[in-house]
Amino acid sequence: MGSDCLFCRIVAGEIPATVVRETPRTLAFRDIAPKAPVHVLVIPKEHYADVATLAEGDPALAGEVLATAAAVAEDEGLLGDGFRLMFNTGAYGGQEVFHVHAHLFGGAPLGPMLAGDLA
Repeated sequence: MGSDCLFCRIVAGEIPATVVRETPRTLAFRDIAPKAPVHVLVIPKEHYADVATLAEGDPALAGEVLATAAAVAEDEGLLGDGFRLMFNTGAYGGQEVFHVHAHLFGGAPLGPMLAGDLA
């Protein structure tokens, strides 16, 4: 993508991250501002802006992102009590970094899906 993408710079090793799992095509690392006891970001190493673009452009890689997230959930001991996997997409979805990433949350009850009633 270029030097302006935070996650591409992490993949390139230009910015440090606490990596918990790496495959040839994915990277999982701890969020620097965790919202749960376990908060890991799972990304494809190749740049895609969002999950819709990834799913259309490389469905197999999208599956690898999910498989990496599942492996991290197992490594972190989250399978018994459960976890949440969330992709934010676009402005209304709350996406802040425009390199597709899954948030893996767990380690405590996570509460409702949304902060408030949007209806």
